[in-house]
Amino acid sequence: MNKQQEQNSTTTLTHNEVRQPELYKVILLNDDFTSQDFVVAILITIFGKTLDDAKKLMLEAHKNGQVAVGTYNYDIATSKSSQVSSIATENGFPLACKLERE
Repeated sequence: MNKQQEQNSTTTLTHNEVRQPELYKVILLNDDFTSQDFVVAILITIFGKTLDDAKKLMLEAHKNGQVAVGTYNYDIATSKSSQVSSIATENGFPLACKLERE
């Protein structure tokens, strides 16, 4: 581009707003059939919890009927919830999760 073209050209800047993705809590639901050891194993393998944290969360779900185990964007939350359902079904347990928007 020569100098005259540079002087005559206009630049249009657009302002794009960057929004944070909506977050969802994964809520683990207690049931009367899934073993406590299985729930702890799920919390460690799928949600990356330590053994101590997994035991605390499992007991909270047992006591209150449900417990929030993590907050993620929608895609990750649905993926983790699906993993829980699939692995639980493969092992003969009805363990389930639900999602709640933050």
